[in-house]
Amino acid sequence: MTETNPPTVPADKLYQDIRQLIESARAHVVTQVNQALALTYWQIGKTIKTEVLDEGRARYGAATMDMLAEKLVAEYGQGFGRRNLFRMAKFYEQFPNIEIVTTVSAQLSWSHFVEIIKLDDPIKREFYLSMAAEGRWSVRTLRERMDGMLYERTAIAKQPDALIQRELAQLQQQPADASPALFLKDPYLLDFLDLNDNFSEKDLENAILRELERFILELGSDFAFMGRQRRIQIGAHDYYLDLLFYHRKLKRLVLIELKLGDFKPDYKGQVELYLKWLAKHEQQPGELSPIAIILCGGKDAEVVELMDLEPDNIHIGEYWLKLPPKEVLQAKLHKAMIEAKARLELHSGGDRDE
Repeated sequence: MTETNPPTVPADKLYQDIRQLIESARAHVVTQVNQALALTYWQIGKTIKTEVLDEGRARYGAATMDMLAEKLVAEYGQGFGRRNLFRMAKFYEQFPNIEIVTTVSAQLSWSHFVEIIKLDDPIKREFYLSMAAEGRWSVRTLRERMDGMLYERTAIAKQPDALIQRELAQLQQQPADASPALFLKDPYLLDFLDLNDNFSEKDLENAILRELERFILELGSDFAFMGRQRRIQIGAHDYYLDLLFYHRKLKRLVLIELKLGDFKPDYKGQVELYLKWLAKHEQQPGELSPIAIILCGGKDAEVVELMDLEPDNIHIGEYWLKLPPKEVLQAKLHKAMIEAKARLELHSGGDRDE
């Protein structure tokens, strides 16, 4: 009778299985530590705000904070110095709802909160909090997005404040149903393309493909490249799609059409045709309707607004090939936001009058 050896498990597979267990445990520990720290700092901030820095004790607050910081640093280290204690108080003041802190601290560290509480605008804070938690951004990514004025360039920023808050709440509660406006920008900053003067649409497309990784970073990390100059046949005619992407969170195909100069109204008909073809022939079960981004060198905001392209899943975005100084960029974006909100309020007021 022949003795058979028991089957052996390859060492590589054993290593990978055990490694996955260790990494999973580490990630779980990090999450628990981050959450415990954030909640502890929130509780400390609440105590300081209500017991030391409230209006009735404001005169004695500074001296009390100095003594408190000295004692805490001596026992627990520099993390509890005066500056950080004021940060904790500000943390509680800006995020008084502990349920929200409990939820997002599972994805974000104290360092994330330190960056976010620097913002004075509560809607902007909520935007970066929600996007960083949902996208699991690193602290470095959060800083880069804030420095690049992502909020001001996101389509949602030009909507009324009440709508922005509803969309952010939707993102937190049901990420799968998030609004495309949270992920679409205007303008797109393409200063890295290094194009010469008098370039063509083909030159623009080739430059984007040469810098595809940086282009996708500007679009957003959830965009996946699917192809360029995709030929489609409609009737007896051939058409070509400039760039085709897929957005993982939105679960939609995203068509990008590149145009030189300002946006023209007749672009809409062309892009609508492409979207209908994609919906019929490329949209998969479980996916939502395709959307289009028409990237133009410029646009008349009033023309775009009157055309009301959002219900047709068409977004118009400018591309900027030269980045102005940050102060100029900030001023231009702020002006565009104010003007867009004013036009929306004017139109909604007219609708109510009717």
